Amino acid sequence: MQPNIPLALAIRLRHPIEPGRLGDQRGEGVISMAIAVLIIAALGVLMWVGFQALWQDTEADISNQMNQIGG
Repeated sequence: MQPNIPLALAIRLRHPIEPGRLGDQRGEGVISMAIAVLIIAALGVLMWVGFQALWQDTEADISNQMNQIGG
């Protein structure tokens, strides 16, 4: 009968991590976070451009309606 150990531990014991491989993944979190920040920034820029276009259209419509009412 085998001892009751978690599967992840059993895999790690069977295939130990090489010491050189630990340093290879050191910057992965920073790179992933930078990519996520760039994506969110790009979405923010797109939303701002869309908001500005919507605002200009709305402003033109309001101005047109006010001129019709006042004229």
